[in-house]
Amino acid sequence: MTGWLASVADAAEISLVLPAGPNILDLKDPNAGALGAWDPEDIALVVQDMANMPRRPRLSATIGDQPMRPDAVVPAARRIAGTGVDFVKIGFAPDGAPDRCIDALAPLAAEGAKLIAVLFADLWPGDPCCLPIDRLAAAGFRGVMLDTAGKRQGLRHHWQDDQLGSFVCCARAHRLLTGLAGSLRVADIPALMALSPDYLGFRGALCGGERTAGIDPQAASKVAACVAGLPTATPPPRQPEPVRS
Repeated sequence: MTGWLASVADAAEISLVLPAGPNILDLKDPNAGALGAWDPEDIALVVQDMANMPRRPRLSATIGDQPMRPDAVVPAARRIAGTGVDFVKIGFAPDGAPDRCIDALAPLAAEGAKLIAVLFADLWPGDPCCLPIDRLAAAGFRGVMLDTAGKRQGLRHHWQDDQLGSFVCCARAHRLLTGLAGSLRVADIPALMALSPDYLGFRGALCGGERTAGIDPQAASKVAACVAGLPTATPPPRQPEPVRS
């Protein structure tokens, strides 16, 4: 069953989105880039505050938009892993040395950190065979998410649905959790759920369309209802207007 992830910009937004029942709360600052990081101390406070919450959602947090160098990526990942979040999200771009970064993170994964790789559909070729999925699995990553670095156009603008389906199948074959995100709209949900990813990720759709605006509880409820209730067999037509996420 496909769950959903809600990105929250600060602790105050958590209470606004919790009633909608997200499966993952993603601690990410939309004003600081595609994977803008929270302060580790603030992340640790949320982990502590929610530790005893019955049936709490899992918590993920990003390490920020880091250059593809092991000396930048590994310390940032260790800082976020040290906060106690369930998942540590790490963005990978094809420029620089992504393979060396992946290999350098293997010891952290071996220590028990659940690492989630975020690959950007607008930067990587639209072919899962070109993605380092096998390398991520070999390094002990827990999952891989396909997102967008730019937010003016959505995920389905950059990759066709059959390509996204191949990505999900390839990641699943390597026993990785799978996620799809990047300016997703409510209208995209049925088509993407038909591909059976583990999670769909949202920000802009929870904010009425603008990712740097605050969480709108009614918009969050609409996303939750669509994920929970719409059939997945018949994808809807594409909608022209973009929603930033």
